[in-house]
Amino acid sequence: MQKRNVVIHLLTSLCLCFIVALVVVSCGIFNGEVVAVSKSYRGVIYAGNESSGKVALMINVYWGTEYLESMLQILKEEDAKCTFFVGETWVKENPEMLAKIYNDGHEIGNHGSTHADHKKLSYSQNVKEIEACHDIVAKVTGVKMNLFAPPGGSYSAETVKAAEDLGYKTILWTHDTIDWRDKDADLIFSRATSELQSGDLILMHPTEATRDALKRIILAVKSKKLCLDTVSNTIKD
Repeated sequence: MQKRNVVIHLLTSLCLCFIVALVVVSCGIFNGEVVAVSKSYRGVIYAGNESSGKVALMINVYWGTEYLESMLQILKEEDAKCTFFVGETWVKENPEMLAKIYNDGHEIGNHGSTHADHKKLSYSQNVKEIEACHDIVAKVTGVKMNLFAPPGGSYSAETVKAAEDLGYKTILWTHDTIDWRDKDADLIFSRATSELQSGDLILMHPTEATRDALKRIILAVKSKKLCLDTVSNTIKD
């Protein structure tokens, strides 16, 4: 009976140690302090710091240039900053607009070169896509980007490794407005703001319906006492 009690005590201790280890890993406990961390999966970040008090708009740009001026005006009027992920082919045709986005105080992120399906690319092809965009943005703005949003959210281990080797973090999203498909301002607003919380990343594109929903989205974020900021500031630990 005594031997059995010893075994039970040992198993109980092991279980408690395992539970504590899980808490340490998931909460980021270090030196007795609980630290909130960004949410990631397989090296890809899909949400920011839950204690940041920030929410980020991710505006992916390969097209829709005709809506950017009015979207920038709304952002300026509401004193909101966000991150524009731009593609190389778009930058080639719109260097002045890229410069305006940057000069308005918004963050610039890398969205690849040709809107490729990065999951299907080799390591070297991923590097080429990311580098091509990096170089042209640096030439136009002087910015050396460090955030990469793979087009369509398509990526592989080679994509993440290529990005890391180039000094990039790979970014996905918490809320997808699917505005490129569903051109409905009310639906875009609902998808952007439903169950919104600190650290969320909201994906959108420059479309007419997105522009029409943008101010409402910003006001909804503010009503929750959250601040609209860049992706970098939102995921900062």
